[in-house]
Amino acid sequence: MKIEVGVSIIVNGKNLTSRRLDTLLAIEKYGSKTAAAKKLGLSVPVVHKYISLMEELTESKLVLSTATGTKLTDIGKKLMKIYEMIKARCEDDIPFTISCSPVTENLIMHSIAHCKLNANIIVSDDYTNINSLKRGYSDMIILDDPQNLEMVDNYDWSEIGYMDMIHVDNGPSYVRYKYGAQRIAYSHLDLIGKKYKIVHETCDLSDLINSKKSFFVDEILLSKRDIKFDSSTDKKLLRHAITAVYRDEKREVPFLLKTLQSRYYHLR
Repeated sequence: MKIEVGVSIIVNGKNLTSRRLDTLLAIEKYGSKTAAAKKLGLSVPVVHKYISLMEELTESKLVLSTATGTKLTDIGKKLMKIYEMIKARCEDDIPFTISCSPVTENLIMHSIAHCKLNANIIVSDDYTNINSLKRGYSDMIILDDPQNLEMVDNYDWSEIGYMDMIHVDNGPSYVRYKYGAQRIAYSHLDLIGKKYKIVHETCDLSDLINSKKSFFVDEILLSKRDIKFDSSTDKKLLRHAITAVYRDEKREVPFLLKTLQSRYYHLR
């Protein structure tokens, strides 16, 4: 007997079926509507129709056409992260699932490899990851901002280590990076009475670095790309704790926590 579970997402009270969501997922994976249509066995007009219907239902732009193909907007990417999380939890023999941000993704990957653990990794922001834990999609999440522990006070947690942020000051106009303890960074500007304006938010690190605007970013993300910036603010003032929040009934937790804490110092 084969049992299958269908997945759909409700946005603004409207149902997005898995068939349409799979189209969006294929565009993200293959980079064009034509390639997505071929992979799914659909015609290109049908793909266009599915995208139009989803954009109408969500009242949001989900894809952008570029010179090199088609890519998802930030809203489209967020929708796909949620869809992939739900799909993963509906599969049989679901492995241990960890949610983190790009700030700690490298740390998680190294730790899982070191543990030889069969695990899924979901990469998103703190708020999405907290919802993932609460809804049962994730067994462990890694928080960049320790203040967000207030939202998961009924779960167990352990501190992994600390990370420093870089402040690139190119004037009063700022691009806010979607990940990391940005609250701490901008609270520091408020504390010293610095006038600033956030003109854009991005989840793309290259977009952030090439913006020619001011921004904050975790130093570890720059190190992975061998990029160096002098910080306009003492990095110690922007230091933030990295915290693991988890379900204590999972047998993988103690071993993985120990590995995360030891690998953190290795990766610094």
